[in-house]
Amino acid sequence: MISLLDKEFFQLALLAALLVGLCAPAVGTFIVQRRLALLGDGIGHVALTGVALGFLTGRAPLVTAVLVSVAGAVAIELVRARGRTSGDVALALLFYGGIAGGVMLMGIAPGGSNAKLNSYLFGAIASVTSEDIWIIGGLAVAVIGVVVVFGRELFVLCQDEEMARASGLPVRFLSLLIAVTAALTVVIAMRVVGLLLVSALMVIPVATSQQVTRGFRSTMALAMLLGVVASVGGLLSSSLSARVPPGAAIVLLALAGFVLALGVGRFVRRGRTQESTVSEQPTRVREVA
Repeated sequence: MISLLDKEFFQLALLAALLVGLCAPAVGTFIVQRRLALLGDGIGHVALTGVALGFLTGRAPLVTAVLVSVAGAVAIELVRARGRTSGDVALALLFYGGIAGGVMLMGIAPGGSNAKLNSYLFGAIASVTSEDIWIIGGLAVAVIGVVVVFGRELFVLCQDEEMARASGLPVRFLSLLIAVTAALTVVIAMRVVGLLLVSALMVIPVATSQQVTRGFRSTMALAMLLGVVASVGGLLSSSLSARVPPGAAIVLLALAGFVLALGVGRFVRRGRTQESTVSEQPTRVREVA
């Protein structure tokens, strides 16, 4: 739990929550559009091996997690692209290999413990340090930079890979870029929501936004707003009660928003249908006349 009275620690946690709330849905929009919603889960399991490697070698766990998760993301994309192994099987290999490797390395690492492992599996935003914020901030800038610079090309790729290839876009490079960006996002979010829940923050705000928006940009913008609201709301909920884990609170708030958006989306779609019906009536009258 982070008390609102612990000003310095709460500010660090709040900054981490804001960065995660912005980055995870931004990358998640491309992942969901490309039907790779479970990619974050697979990379999260591989990142656990990177965390354990950090404890084993005495390095910063965030740094080793970046290296291992990026390598895993590149490997899964290359395996998927070559078609020898289907996407879901390749992700399953990441799931099992990553979690097993992480548990094994954490077990033999000096000073390794289940408490440290759980802090990365389920998040430990209360333990975020200023050093962590510098690393998370740098990764967040890289992620947002990729979205801004390559957003148009990534959109075309996610809409239709064959069209992107016919348009002369570097499909292989862009596919690897999405995978690497997802890996960086997983590392950014693991201190806030945990490796087991990070994929939820990448997918749920996007799915929620899709219920009430139509365009790609509006979907991404609303998803990022919802991600920030869920992250900050979960942090505040945890600060008010020691029994409320922040990672779980963030995901449950995001799920509550999705349920609410389901109802709102029905009314929005019904209103659009009625408007289109009314706009078509004068045309039909003129045709009859």
